[in-house]
Amino acid sequence: MVKNALVWFKTDLRIQDNETLLKAIAQSEKVIPVYCFDESHFETTSYGFKKTGSFRAQFLLESLHDLDASLRALGSGLLIVKGKPEIEIPKLVQEYKVQKVFAKREVAFEEKQTEKKVQSELFKLRCELETFSTSTLYHAEDLPFSIKDIPDVFTNFRKKTEKDSEIRKPFDAPTKINSPEISPLELPTLEVLGLTKINMDSRAVLQFKGGETEAIQRLQHYFYDTQCLSTYKETRNGMIRADYSSKFSAWLALGCISPRYIHAEVKQYEAQFGANDSTYWLIFELLWRDFFRFMFKKYQTKFFLYEGIKTEKVNSKSLNEKLLNQWINGETPSDFINANMLELQLTGFMSNRGRQNVASYFCNELNMDWRIGAAYFEQQLIDYDVCNNWGNWAYLAGVGNDPRGHRYFNIEKQAADYDKKMEFRKLWLAI
Repeated sequence: MVKNALVWFKTDLRIQDNETLLKAIAQSEKVIPVYCFDESHFETTSYGFKKTGSFRAQFLLESLHDLDASLRALGSGLLIVKGKPEIEIPKLVQEYKVQKVFAKREVAFEEKQTEKKVQSELFKLRCELETFSTSTLYHAEDLPFSIKDIPDVFTNFRKKTEKDSEIRKPFDAPTKINSPEISPLELPTLEVLGLTKINMDSRAVLQFKGGETEAIQRLQHYFYDTQCLSTYKETRNGMIRADYSSKFSAWLALGCISPRYIHAEVKQYEAQFGANDSTYWLIFELLWRDFFRFMFKKYQTKFFLYEGIKTEKVNSKSLNEKLLNQWINGETPSDFINANMLELQLTGFMSNRGRQNVASYFCNELNMDWRIGAAYFEQQLIDYDVCNNWGNWAYLAGVGNDPRGHRYFNIEKQAADYDKKMEFRKLWLAI
Protein backbone atom coordinates (compact mmCIF):
# COMPACT_ATOMS: atom_id res chain seq x y z
CA MET A 1 0.00 0.00 0.00
CA VAL A 2 1.45 3.38 -0.98
CA LYS A 3 0.40 6.70 0.47
CA ASN A 4 -0.04 8.66 -2.78
CA ALA A 5 -0.51 7.34 -6.32
CA LEU A 6 -0.86 9.22 -9.58
CA VAL A 7 -3.12 7.93 -12.38
CA TRP A 8 -1.85 9.19 -15.72
CA PHE A 9 -4.83 9.16 -18.09
CA LYS A 10 -4.06 8.99 -21.82
CA THR A 11 -6.36 7.24 -24.30
CA ASP A 12 -8.37 5.59 -21.52
CA LEU A 13 -10.72 8.44 -20.61
CA ARG A 14 -13.33 6.46 -18.69
CA ILE A 15 -14.16 5.07 -15.27
CA GLN A 16 -15.96 1.88 -16.44
CA ASP A 17 -13.62 -1.05 -17.14
CA ASN A 18 -10.52 0.93 -16.26
CA GLU A 19 -8.07 -1.44 -14.56
CA THR A 20 -5.43 1.30 -14.22
CA LEU A 21 -7.73 3.45 -12.09
CA LEU A 22 -9.01 0.54 -10.01
CA LYS A 23 -5.53 -0.79 -9.23
CA ALA A 24 -4.40 2.68 -8.16
CA ILE A 25 -7.40 2.99 -5.81
CA ALA A 26 -6.78 -0.50 -4.37
CA GLN A 27 -3.05 0.03 -3.81
CA SER A 28 -2.94 3.54 -2.37
CA GLU A 29 -4.42 5.78 0.27
CA LYS A 30 -4.86 8.75 -2.06
CA VAL A 31 -5.13 8.99 -5.85
CA ILE A 32 -4.28 11.99 -8.06
CA PRO A 33 -5.86 11.64 -11.56
CA VAL A 34 -3.89 13.57 -14.20
CA TYR A 35 -4.10 14.29 -17.92
CA CYS A 36 -1.10 15.81 -19.68
CA PHE A 37 -1.54 17.69 -22.95
CA ASP A 38 1.60 16.36 -24.62
CA GLU A 39 2.96 19.25 -26.68
CA SER A 40 4.30 16.82 -29.30
CA HIS A 41 0.69 15.79 -30.10
CA PHE A 42 0.00 19.31 -31.38
CA GLU A 43 3.06 19.75 -33.57
CA THR A 44 3.21 19.62 -37.37
CA THR A 45 4.62 16.34 -38.67
CA SER A 46 7.36 15.91 -41.25
CA TYR A 47 4.55 15.37 -43.81
CA GLY A 48 3.29 18.91 -43.24
CA PHE A 49 0.11 18.03 -41.33
CA LYS A 50 -0.89 18.61 -37.73
CA LYS A 51 -0.67 15.53 -35.52
CA THR A 52 -4.02 16.49 -34.00
CA GLY A 53 -6.57 18.49 -35.93
CA SER A 54 -9.45 20.59 -34.58
CA PHE A 55 -12.16 17.92 -34.76
CA ARG A 56 -10.27 15.44 -32.61
CA ALA A 57 -8.95 18.12 -30.23
CA GLN A 58 -12.53 19.34 -29.63
CA PHE A 59 -13.65 15.75 -29.02
CA LEU A 60 -10.74 15.31 -26.58
CA LEU A 61 -11.68 18.46 -24.62
CA GLU A 62 -15.29 17.23 -24.32
CA SER A 63 -14.06 13.80 -23.17
CA LEU A 64 -11.85 15.33 -20.47
CA HIS A 65 -14.71 17.52 -19.29
CA ASP A 66 -16.89 14.42 -18.93
CA LEU A 67 -14.16 12.43 -17.17
CA ASP A 68 -13.61 15.24 -14.68
CA ALA A 69 -17.35 15.30 -13.89
CA SER A 70 -17.36 11.51 -13.31
CA LEU A 71 -14.28 11.73 -11.08
CA ARG A 72 -15.75 14.64 -9.06
CA ALA A 73 -18.92 12.62 -8.44
CA LEU A 74 -16.66 10.02 -6.76
CA GLY A 75 -14.79 12.55 -4.61
CA SER A 76 -11.87 13.29 -6.91
CA GLY A 77 -11.29 15.34 -10.07
CA LEU A 78 -8.91 15.69 -13.01
CA LEU A 79 -5.69 17.65 -12.84
CA ILE A 80 -4.58 19.10 -16.20
CA VAL A 81 -0.97 19.85 -17.16
CA LYS A 82 0.55 20.83 -20.48
CA GLY A 83 4.06 20.21 -21.84
CA LYS A 84 6.33 17.19 -22.09
CA PRO A 85 5.04 14.24 -19.99
CA GLU A 86 8.61 13.35 -18.94
CA ILE A 87 8.85 16.80 -17.35
CA GLU A 88 5.29 17.39 -16.13
CA ILE A 89 4.56 13.97 -14.57
CA PRO A 90 7.77 13.93 -12.42
CA LYS A 91 6.99 17.51 -11.29
CA LEU A 92 3.62 16.34 -9.94
CA VAL A 93 5.26 13.28 -8.38
CA GLN A 94 7.48 15.62 -6.35
CA GLU A 95 4.70 18.06 -5.53
CA TYR A 96 2.30 15.39 -4.24
CA LYS A 97 5.01 13.03 -2.85
CA VAL A 98 3.80 10.24 -5.11
CA GLN A 99 5.35 6.78 -4.71
CA LYS A 100 3.76 5.11 -7.73
CA VAL A 101 2.36 6.14 -11.12
CA PHE A 102 -0.31 4.01 -12.81
CA ALA A 103 -0.85 4.29 -16.57
CA LYS A 104 -2.13 2.54 -19.66
CA ARG A 105 0.48 0.45 -21.51
CA GLU A 106 1.49 1.72 -24.95
CA VAL A 107 2.44 -0.26 -28.06
CA ALA A 108 3.16 2.24 -30.85
CA PHE A 109 6.68 3.63 -31.27
CA GLU A 110 6.37 7.31 -30.25
CA GLU A 111 4.03 6.52 -27.37
CA LYS A 112 6.44 3.82 -26.16
CA GLN A 113 9.35 6.30 -26.31
CA THR A 114 7.40 8.79 -24.17
CA GLU A 115 6.54 6.03 -21.69
CA LYS A 116 10.23 5.09 -21.42
CA LYS A 117 11.31 8.71 -20.88
CA VAL A 118 8.75 9.15 -18.11
CA GLN A 119 9.83 5.88 -16.52
CA SER A 120 13.51 6.82 -16.45
CA GLU A 121 12.72 10.24 -14.89
CA LEU A 122 10.51 8.58 -12.26
CA PHE A 123 13.26 6.07 -11.50
CA LYS A 124 15.50 8.98 -10.47
CA LEU A 125 12.78 10.00 -7.99
CA ARG A 126 12.46 6.40 -6.70
CA CYS A 127 8.93 6.32 -8.04
CA GLU A 128 7.60 3.24 -9.82
CA LEU A 129 5.61 3.27 -13.08
CA GLU A 130 3.15 0.40 -13.47
CA THR A 131 1.30 -0.04 -16.76
CA PHE A 132 -1.79 -2.02 -17.68
CA SER A 133 -3.12 -3.35 -20.94
CA THR A 134 -6.58 -1.74 -21.24
CA SER A 135 -7.24 -1.17 -24.95
CA THR A 136 -8.01 -4.58 -26.43
CA LEU A 137 -10.83 -7.08 -26.45
CA TYR A 138 -8.49 -10.00 -25.76
CA HIS A 139 -5.81 -9.46 -23.15
CA ALA A 140 -2.30 -9.90 -24.62
CA GLU A 141 -1.49 -12.44 -21.89
CA ASP A 142 -4.48 -14.60 -22.92
CA LEU A 143 -3.52 -14.95 -26.60
CA PRO A 144 -2.73 -18.48 -27.81
CA PHE A 145 0.66 -17.30 -29.15
CA SER A 146 3.49 -15.02 -28.07
CA ILE A 147 3.57 -11.54 -29.65
CA LYS A 148 6.46 -12.46 -31.96
CA ASP A 149 4.53 -15.51 -33.22
CA ILE A 150 1.19 -13.80 -33.91
CA PRO A 151 0.08 -14.73 -37.46
CA ASP A 152 0.42 -11.85 -39.93
CA VAL A 153 -2.85 -12.84 -41.61
CA PHE A 154 -5.97 -11.67 -39.77
CA THR A 155 -8.06 -14.79 -40.51
CA ASN A 156 -5.43 -17.08 -38.98
CA PHE A 157 -5.14 -14.80 -35.95
CA ARG A 158 -8.92 -14.61 -35.52
CA LYS A 159 -9.68 -18.32 -35.85
CA LYS A 160 -7.08 -19.46 -33.33
CA THR A 161 -7.81 -16.63 -30.88
CA GLU A 162 -11.58 -17.23 -30.96
CA LYS A 163 -11.03 -20.96 -30.48
CA ASP A 164 -8.39 -20.91 -27.73
CA SER A 165 -8.86 -17.65 -25.78
CA GLU A 166 -11.48 -16.16 -23.51
CA ILE A 167 -12.50 -12.51 -23.32
CA ARG A 168 -12.19 -11.23 -19.77
CA LYS A 169 -15.14 -9.61 -18.00
CA PRO A 170 -15.02 -5.80 -17.84
CA PHE A 171 -14.16 -4.20 -14.49
CA ASP A 172 -16.89 -2.31 -12.64
CA ALA A 173 -16.54 1.43 -12.14
CA PRO A 174 -15.17 2.51 -8.74
CA THR A 175 -17.71 3.78 -6.22
CA LYS A 176 -15.42 6.18 -4.34
CA ILE A 177 -11.99 7.75 -4.82
CA ASN A 178 -9.90 9.28 -2.03
CA SER A 179 -7.96 12.22 -3.42
CA PRO A 180 -6.33 15.34 -2.05
CA GLU A 181 -8.27 18.45 -2.98
CA ILE A 182 -8.13 18.81 -6.77
CA SER A 183 -8.62 22.33 -8.08
CA PRO A 184 -11.47 22.96 -10.57
CA LEU A 185 -10.89 21.71 -14.11
CA GLU A 186 -8.86 24.05 -16.29
CA LEU A 187 -8.79 22.96 -19.91
CA PRO A 188 -6.78 24.77 -22.59
CA THR A 189 -8.73 26.30 -25.46
CA LEU A 190 -8.27 25.15 -29.04
CA GLU A 191 -6.43 28.43 -29.68
CA VAL A 192 -3.94 27.68 -26.89
CA LEU A 193 -3.36 24.29 -28.56
CA GLY A 194 -2.59 26.11 -31.82
CA LEU A 195 -5.89 25.19 -33.49
CA THR A 196 -8.99 27.00 -34.65
CA LYS A 197 -12.54 25.96 -33.87
CA ILE A 198 -14.44 24.43 -36.78
CA ASN A 199 -18.14 23.78 -36.58
CA MET A 200 -19.05 20.34 -37.82
CA ASP A 201 -21.01 20.44 -41.08
CA SER A 202 -24.74 19.83 -40.66
CA ARG A 203 -24.50 16.96 -43.20
CA ALA A 204 -22.28 14.96 -40.80
CA VAL A 205 -23.43 11.37 -40.15
CA LEU A 206 -23.37 12.20 -36.43
CA GLN A 207 -22.66 15.30 -34.38
CA PHE A 208 -19.95 13.52 -32.38
CA LYS A 209 -19.50 14.62 -28.79
CA GLY A 210 -16.68 13.30 -26.60
CA GLY A 211 -16.92 11.50 -23.28
CA GLU A 212 -17.88 8.23 -21.63
CA THR A 213 -21.43 9.46 -20.95
CA GLU A 214 -21.97 10.08 -24.68
CA ALA A 215 -20.35 6.74 -25.60
CA ILE A 216 -22.73 4.80 -23.36
CA GLN A 217 -25.70 6.79 -24.70
CA ARG A 218 -24.67 5.93 -28.26
CA LEU A 219 -24.48 2.24 -27.34
CA GLN A 220 -27.90 2.43 -25.68
CA HIS A 221 -29.31 4.02 -28.85
CA TYR A 222 -27.67 1.62 -31.33
CA PHE A 223 -28.41 -1.53 -29.33
CA TYR A 224 -31.55 -1.14 -27.27
CA ASP A 225 -33.48 1.90 -28.54
CA THR A 226 -33.30 0.97 -32.24
CA GLN A 227 -32.00 -2.64 -32.28
CA CYS A 228 -29.82 -1.58 -35.21
CA LEU A 229 -27.22 -4.07 -34.00
CA SER A 230 -29.39 -6.91 -35.35
CA THR A 231 -28.88 -5.65 -38.94
CA TYR A 232 -25.33 -4.29 -38.59
CA LYS A 233 -23.77 -6.72 -41.06
CA GLU A 234 -26.21 -5.76 -43.83
CA THR A 235 -25.99 -1.99 -43.29
CA ARG A 236 -22.33 -1.45 -42.25
CA ASN A 237 -21.22 -0.45 -45.77
CA GLY A 238 -23.65 2.46 -45.77
CA MET A 239 -22.49 6.03 -46.15
CA ILE A 240 -25.35 8.31 -45.11
CA ARG A 241 -27.01 8.86 -41.72
CA ALA A 242 -25.96 7.77 -38.26
CA ASP A 243 -27.26 4.24 -37.88
CA TYR A 244 -25.72 2.31 -40.81
CA SER A 245 -22.92 1.43 -38.35
CA SER A 246 -22.22 1.72 -34.63
CA LYS A 247 -19.96 4.83 -34.89
CA PHE A 248 -18.19 3.69 -31.71
CA SER A 249 -14.77 4.33 -33.26
CA ALA A 250 -14.22 7.88 -31.95
CA TRP A 251 -15.02 6.89 -28.36
CA LEU A 252 -12.94 3.71 -28.68
CA ALA A 253 -9.97 5.71 -29.99
CA LEU A 254 -9.84 7.89 -26.86
CA GLY A 255 -10.84 5.04 -24.58
CA CYS A 256 -14.15 6.64 -23.53
CA ILE A 257 -15.52 3.11 -23.87
CA SER A 258 -13.65 -0.20 -23.89
CA PRO A 259 -13.98 -3.11 -26.34
CA ARG A 260 -14.68 -5.46 -23.42
CA TYR A 261 -17.51 -3.25 -22.18
CA ILE A 262 -19.03 -3.32 -25.68
CA HIS A 263 -18.55 -7.11 -25.86
CA ALA A 264 -20.36 -7.62 -22.54
CA GLU A 265 -23.23 -5.44 -23.81
CA VAL A 266 -23.41 -7.43 -27.08
CA LYS A 267 -23.75 -10.64 -25.02
CA GLN A 268 -26.53 -9.03 -22.97
CA TYR A 269 -28.24 -7.84 -26.15
CA GLU A 270 -28.03 -11.33 -27.68
CA ALA A 271 -29.66 -12.82 -24.57
CA GLN A 272 -32.52 -10.34 -24.96
CA PHE A 273 -32.99 -10.08 -28.74
CA GLY A 274 -31.15 -13.13 -30.11
CA ALA A 275 -27.73 -13.66 -31.66
CA ASN A 276 -27.11 -13.55 -35.42
CA ASP A 277 -24.38 -12.78 -37.96
CA SER A 278 -24.74 -9.05 -37.24
CA THR A 279 -24.24 -9.27 -33.49
CA TYR A 280 -21.16 -11.43 -34.12
CA TRP A 281 -19.88 -9.02 -36.78
CA LEU A 282 -19.49 -6.18 -34.32
CA ILE A 283 -17.19 -8.40 -32.24
CA PHE A 284 -15.42 -9.40 -35.47
CA GLU A 285 -14.68 -5.71 -36.16
CA LEU A 286 -13.39 -5.20 -32.61
CA LEU A 287 -11.03 -8.12 -33.27
CA TRP A 288 -9.56 -6.19 -36.22
CA ARG A 289 -8.68 -3.41 -33.77
CA ASP A 290 -6.96 -5.96 -31.54
CA PHE A 291 -5.10 -7.42 -34.51
CA PHE A 292 -3.57 -4.09 -35.57
CA ARG A 293 -2.63 -3.26 -31.99
CA PHE A 294 -0.86 -6.60 -31.57
CA MET A 295 0.82 -6.15 -34.98
CA PHE A 296 2.26 -2.85 -33.75
CA LYS A 297 3.56 -4.64 -30.68
CA LYS A 298 5.19 -7.20 -32.96
CA TYR A 299 6.63 -4.89 -35.64
CA GLN A 300 7.12 -1.61 -33.72
CA THR A 301 8.49 1.07 -36.09
CA LYS A 302 7.95 -0.88 -39.32
CA PHE A 303 4.40 0.39 -39.89
CA PHE A 304 5.79 3.91 -40.28
CA LEU A 305 8.36 2.93 -42.90
CA TYR A 306 7.74 3.29 -46.62
CA GLU A 307 8.16 -0.47 -47.21
CA GLY A 308 6.00 -1.31 -44.15
CA ILE A 309 6.37 -4.88 -42.90
CA LYS A 310 7.21 -6.14 -46.41
CA THR A 311 10.62 -6.04 -48.04
CA GLU A 312 9.65 -5.39 -51.65
CA LYS A 313 8.63 -1.82 -52.44
CA VAL A 314 5.36 -1.64 -54.29
CA ASN A 315 4.18 1.95 -54.40
CA SER A 316 5.76 5.20 -55.38
CA LYS A 317 7.64 7.44 -53.00
CA SER A 318 6.66 10.57 -54.86
CA LEU A 319 4.81 13.67 -53.75
CA ASN A 320 2.89 15.75 -56.25
CA GLU A 321 1.60 18.83 -54.40
CA LYS A 322 -1.04 19.57 -57.03
CA LEU A 323 -2.50 16.04 -56.97
CA LEU A 324 -2.30 15.93 -53.17
CA ASN A 325 -4.28 19.17 -52.87
CA GLN A 326 -6.87 17.94 -55.35
CA TRP A 327 -7.30 14.78 -53.29
CA ILE A 328 -7.56 16.69 -49.99
CA ASN A 329 -10.04 19.25 -51.35
CA GLY A 330 -12.23 16.82 -53.26
CA GLU A 331 -11.20 18.10 -56.71
CA THR A 332 -10.09 14.84 -58.37
CA PRO A 333 -11.67 13.47 -61.58
CA SER A 334 -13.68 10.99 -59.42
CA ASP A 335 -16.91 12.31 -57.90
CA PHE A 336 -17.04 9.36 -55.47
CA ILE A 337 -13.56 10.16 -54.11
CA ASN A 338 -14.41 13.88 -53.95
CA ALA A 339 -17.59 13.34 -51.92
CA ASN A 340 -15.73 11.20 -49.38
CA MET A 341 -12.83 13.64 -49.08
CA LEU A 342 -15.18 16.59 -48.53
CA GLU A 343 -16.98 14.65 -45.82
CA LEU A 344 -13.63 14.07 -44.09
CA GLN A 345 -12.54 17.68 -44.47
CA LEU A 346 -15.80 19.12 -43.12
CA THR A 347 -16.69 16.58 -40.39
CA GLY A 348 -13.56 14.65 -39.39
CA PHE A 349 -15.31 11.40 -40.28
CA MET A 350 -15.59 9.04 -43.25
CA SER A 351 -17.26 5.65 -43.64
CA ASN A 352 -15.17 2.49 -43.69
CA ARG A 353 -16.12 1.98 -47.35
CA GLY A 354 -15.01 5.52 -48.16
CA ARG A 355 -11.69 5.15 -46.36
CA GLN A 356 -10.75 2.05 -48.33
CA ASN A 357 -11.59 3.71 -51.63
CA VAL A 358 -9.80 7.01 -51.03
CA ALA A 359 -6.70 5.19 -49.74
CA SER A 360 -6.68 2.83 -52.74
CA TYR A 361 -7.09 5.84 -55.05
CA PHE A 362 -4.21 7.66 -53.32
CA CYS A 363 -1.86 4.67 -53.60
CA ASN A 364 -2.86 3.33 -57.01
CA GLU A 365 -4.25 6.18 -59.14
CA LEU A 366 -2.18 9.02 -57.70
CA ASN A 367 0.77 6.72 -57.00
CA MET A 368 2.12 8.71 -54.06
CA ASP A 369 3.87 7.70 -50.85
CA TRP A 370 1.06 6.13 -48.80
CA ARG A 371 2.41 7.65 -45.58
CA ILE A 372 1.40 11.15 -46.76
CA GLY A 373 -2.20 9.96 -46.98
CA ALA A 374 -1.95 8.30 -43.57
CA ALA A 375 -0.54 11.52 -42.07
CA TYR A 376 -3.44 13.57 -43.50
CA PHE A 377 -5.88 11.10 -41.95
CA GLU A 378 -4.01 11.45 -38.65
CA GLN A 379 -4.70 15.17 -38.71
CA GLN A 380 -8.31 15.00 -39.85
CA LEU A 381 -9.93 11.97 -38.27
CA ILE A 382 -12.02 12.45 -35.16
CA ASP A 383 -11.54 8.72 -34.50
CA TYR A 384 -7.82 8.55 -35.29
CA ASP A 385 -6.14 5.58 -33.64
CA VAL A 386 -2.44 5.12 -34.36
CA CYS A 387 -2.57 1.33 -34.91
CA ASN A 388 -5.80 1.30 -36.92
CA ASN A 389 -4.85 4.20 -39.13
CA TRP A 390 -1.29 3.23 -40.03
CA GLY A 391 -2.13 -0.49 -40.06
CA ASN A 392 -5.02 0.01 -42.50
CA TRP A 393 -3.07 2.38 -44.76
CA ALA A 394 -0.14 -0.07 -44.95
CA TYR A 395 -2.66 -2.83 -45.72
CA LEU A 396 -4.14 -0.88 -48.65
CA ALA A 397 -0.73 0.20 -49.89
CA GLY A 398 0.25 -3.47 -50.15
CA VAL A 399 3.00 -3.19 -47.52
CA GLY A 400 0.99 -4.40 -44.52
CA ASN A 401 -1.04 -7.44 -43.52
CA ASP A 402 -2.98 -8.05 -46.73
CA PRO A 403 -2.37 -11.68 -47.79
CA ARG A 404 -3.44 -10.77 -51.34
CA GLY A 405 -0.66 -8.27 -51.76
CA HIS A 406 -1.52 -5.08 -53.61
CA ARG A 407 -5.27 -4.49 -53.21
CA TYR A 408 -6.81 -2.42 -55.96
CA PHE A 409 -10.32 -0.93 -55.81
CA ASN A 410 -12.24 -0.24 -58.99
CA ILE A 411 -13.61 3.12 -57.83
CA GLU A 412 -16.38 3.38 -60.45
CA LYS A 413 -17.65 -0.10 -59.60
CA GLN A 414 -17.50 0.68 -55.88
CA ALA A 415 -19.47 3.89 -56.44
CA ALA A 416 -22.09 1.98 -58.45
CA ASP A 417 -22.32 -0.75 -55.77
CA TYR A 418 -22.39 1.43 -52.66
CA ASP A 419 -23.93 4.67 -53.89
CA LYS A 420 -26.34 3.31 -56.52
CA LYS A 421 -28.75 6.25 -56.41
CA MET A 422 -25.91 8.78 -56.00
CA GLU A 423 -27.44 9.93 -52.71
CA PHE A 424 -24.06 10.24 -51.03
CA ARG A 425 -22.49 12.14 -53.91
CA LYS A 426 -25.51 14.44 -54.21
CA LEU A 427 -25.31 15.18 -50.48
CA TRP A 428 -21.68 16.28 -50.59
CA LEU A 429 -21.23 17.61 -54.10
CA ALA A 430 -24.58 19.38 -54.50
CA ILE A 431 -25.07 17.81 -57.93
